Amino acid sequence: MTPPADPARAAGDADRIKIWFRCAPREGWSPYASEGLWASEGLWATRLGADTARLDNVPFLRDGVAEGETVRFTTDADGVHRAAGRVAESGNCTVRVLPVPDGPLGRDARAVHERLSPFGLGGEVFSAEFPLVALTVPGGADLRAIKELLERGRDEGWWHFEVSCATEEWRDA
Repeated sequence: MTPPADPARAAGDADRIKIWFRCAPREGWSPYASEGLWASEGLWATRLGADTARLDNVPFLRDGVAEGETVRFTTDADGVHRAAGRVAESGNCTVRVLPVPDGPLGRDARAVHERLSPFGLGGEVFSAEFPLVALTVPGGADLRAIKELLERGRDEGWWHFEVSCATEEWRDA
């Protein structure tokens, strides 16, 4: 399946592009994985050069990259930009949080954001039907306290979480 045309390009914003990353569906990870719907993910980026760009949003599906990182891309004959590798790390981490439907937060992504708001983390929600919250954790944040809260929330049945892109500072915190 070919990703849709790049709306930023059509609007004349040459510096803002969508870069497509391949994603391997993980069995049992989501109700959509078994249908193979997540074969790729498009992330907005700011073009830095002919084949490099800085990621402008947090990935929901792709592991190993975080907002703010510089990536190399190729552009196919249809004008679709495909990730070819990371050029420079951002120092940010990517954490995904999925509230437990029958837990104290229910399916409320806003409640997840409220619990983590003291840390000033930015992020996005996948959808109301699938309230996965993808968060960017900046390198200068209180990583130890964030990890403790994430683990406490998991242990108390608020959410499941995964760290899909971690820095050495995150691992050491």
